[in-house]
Amino acid sequence: MGVYAEGFAEAVRLLISLDPEVYDIVLRTLRVSTTATVVSVLLGVPLGTYLALHRFAGRQLTLSLVYLGMGFPPTVVGLVTWLTLARYGPLGFLGLLYSQTAMIIAQAIIATPIVAGFTVAAIQSVNPKIRLQILALGASRGQFLWLIWREARLGLLAAIIAGFGGVISEVGASMMVGGNIAGMTRVMTTAIVLEVSKGKFELATALSIILLAISFIITGALTYLQQRGRQPA
Repeated sequence: MGVYAEGFAEAVRLLISLDPEVYDIVLRTLRVSTTATVVSVLLGVPLGTYLALHRFAGRQLTLSLVYLGMGFPPTVVGLVTWLTLARYGPLGFLGLLYSQTAMIIAQAIIATPIVAGFTVAAIQSVNPKIRLQILALGASRGQFLWLIWREARLGLLAAIIAGFGGVISEVGASMMVGGNIAGMTRVMTTAIVLEVSKGKFELATALSIILLAISFIITGALTYLQQRGRQPA
């Protein structure tokens, strides 16, 4: 238990002392993970909505691929992204490898299927009679989608929570395409791996506690929005 106590004490010390390196890593983690989550929501919600509301050839296969993507190993995503952004890869001319943009791309690839899969379940849980009623009232396409998303908002918030959880805890892909460069691409998860490899378990534990606290605060806020006014009787 000693290492946990020392880690907790170190976490408190780093926060109270306003350690610039730690705050720099925390801010970078929030910037990269939040941007990746927003990108995954912008891609995943429309994709999941389309799959839930439309019939087309190959829908079953597409849906299976989305569900497969929900369990993509981050290291595989990191490898594919690395090969794509490497100097000799198809997008190597962009020069994005070992940058925060590359980390955002990899994390968005991981989170988009998660958001899309949860969105499909959320949209399909809406009573079909409500969809017919909205159409019968003469709603435009935009109004229809807005009302459907409003009806499915609990499931959509669950999709955002799951997507954010997937990116902020990810380490393999970020390490591969970001390179864990101090002051540039080092985030909480990659910093923890680095400190463990150096044998600095107290600092690694402290960073883990800070990461858990950040994840809890953000997830708690989203959960509050999801459950507001819906306490069980």
